Amino acid sequence: MHIAWTSFLVALLIIMIVPGPDFVLIMTNAVRSLRKGTEAALGVITGLLVHATLATIGLSALVAAVPTALLVVKVIGALYLAYLGFMTFRTARKPAEQQHAGGNVFLRGVLCDLLNPKVMLTFLSLIPQAMDPNAAPLPQAALLSSVTVGVFAAFWVIVVPSARQLGTLLSRPKIRATFERVCGTALIGMAASVLAV
Repeated sequence: MHIAWTSFLVALLIIMIVPGPDFVLIMTNAVRSLRKGTEAALGVITGLLVHATLATIGLSALVAAVPTALLVVKVIGALYLAYLGFMTFRTARKPAEQQHAGGNVFLRGVLCDLLNPKVMLTFLSLIPQAMDPNAAPLPQAALLSSVTVGVFAAFWVIVVPSARQLGTLLSRPKIRATFERVCGTALIGMAASVLAV
């Protein structure tokens, strides 16, 4: 079995370091507290596991092949990202001590990843290109999907504690509010880009 590991890992690295909705959600929560950042990251990884499983057994390919189903996923995903952006804007108005209250951060992480059709399409485009056409597809898809989830999990293990260091800088109300507004704008912008996929 000759999997194209080099090109696969390089492409995965590029996808990982380009900020997306998951990155914005996790960073926004990580600068508030290590616990919230960790909860958001665990939620995103859980969503990624679901995508990996669906891609491995072929359901993601089925959804992608049906234009109406894919459109529904895009619209729901875009609406949810816009909602997250709006909620982030609202948070920017609150004093720092009130930001820790309310909202299931883990669930937000799961839904942010799960409702992002770009994640599904990434699995559908990246993994098949790395597979050996002369070997059984299911074991390869399972292996490559597992590696994808593992690499992202390792990335967040490094990023979340590092992002928490920004908490001191963002303790200043004006800087924190600006950061929250930038993150909210990014999420709303990503909601629009989801529809363009």
